[in-house]
Amino acid sequence: MSGTHANPLGIDGFDFVEFAAPDSALLHDLFPRLGFIPVARHRDRRVTLYRQGQINFLVNEEPDSVAAEFSRTHGPCACGFAIRVANAREAREHALGKGAEPVPEHASGLAVDTPAILGIGGSVLYLVDQYGSNSVFDREYDYFPGVSRRPKGFGLGFIDHLTHNVYQGNMDQWAGFYERIFNFREIRYFDIKGAKTGLLSRAMTAPDGMVRIPINEATDERSQIAEYLDEYKGEGIQHIALFTDSIYETVENLRAENVEFLDVPDTYYEMVDERLPGHGENLDRMKENRILIDGDPETRQRLLLQIFTQTCIGPIFFEIIQRKGNEGFGEGNFQALFESIERDQLRRGVI
Repeated sequence: MSGTHANPLGIDGFDFVEFAAPDSALLHDLFPRLGFIPVARHRDRRVTLYRQGQINFLVNEEPDSVAAEFSRTHGPCACGFAIRVANAREAREHALGKGAEPVPEHASGLAVDTPAILGIGGSVLYLVDQYGSNSVFDREYDYFPGVSRRPKGFGLGFIDHLTHNVYQGNMDQWAGFYERIFNFREIRYFDIKGAKTGLLSRAMTAPDGMVRIPINEATDERSQIAEYLDEYKGEGIQHIALFTDSIYETVENLRAENVEFLDVPDTYYEMVDERLPGHGENLDRMKENRILIDGDPETRQRLLLQIFTQTCIGPIFFEIIQRKGNEGFGEGNFQALFESIERDQLRRGVI
């Protein structure tokens, strides 16, 4: 997806997501099952770099750090993420001038030493200007000998998008944050209603077209967004979407590692051929793996395949996504997915 508006900070994609947990064994167990390999460790801090394709996940176990404090409040969490920019220091000064709150220059135990601001829910939004063949990891981390620095894993290639959940009334505030500081634009708006609950969502994208951040807001006090906010004890990252160019193989590998996915009713697959005639996908394999499909019926080649894990880091989950010419977010599946989660809430007595 190419950018179509001014890019004053030279945004160039996501760089990493940082995680922490009261018991970090949860993360060290989960990431290998998702196909990630530990490839390096910070020279001076208890931070491990897991990698798959171009995706960098950091596990921060540094005591008395920003990550540790965030985890004490939220439990297992995504405590920060990084956006690539042309000049990190200038980007930070620009952000502060636009009303962002600073992360102290010498805050302890950050995953990398780079300018940063406070992001969603008080997490750290890192600004990185060293990446590629001369990355911030080459500067601060020691790579493990005999381990590939670019493992293929299960075929997950890069972060497609990263979704926020916010309190009722705060969606426009956070959309404005990204618009004002980074010149994001809204590319989709959703109003999803289940039988008893609902949500609103504004999908925002950076000028480079690669940093995409949908922002979800509950429309009531009992929805799945409200449940997340209650469990997480605040706003934050709801899920991280990871791109693959071979979703069937990726999902089958993940299932072999006992990764659990959100179930989809059989009736969903009975309607696929009618909804997307001539889609050309293997419907039996799709149904067997519980993969969802979306697209424009008028342009049969523009498809999107996606699947969602069960929550696995507190209330946070992952999405596996393959795009075949479709740059949406699976809006045709939103209603079915929302109703599926709502049925689960009903079973558990939440609503």
